[in-house]
Amino acid sequence: MGLDIRLPIGLMFTSIGLLMTIFGIFTANSDMYERSLGINVNLWWGIVQVVFGGWMLFSALRPQKPSKD
Repeated sequence: MGLDIRLPIGLMFTSIGLLMTIFGIFTANSDMYERSLGINVNLWWGIVQVVFGGWMLFSALRPQKPSKD
């Protein structure tokens, strides 16, 4: 079967992305985002990480095509 690094990468990015997204939702009306021109950086990068982690998980868990060897 071999070593597939996509599963731990997907789990890591998805879990950290969920934490960042939840933190960004709960701090949406905070003054901490004045330095970033009012952009909720935690929310947006959390969403990006969840999407990337989901893609890694999807690609790791889908059925693999048999090799033609």
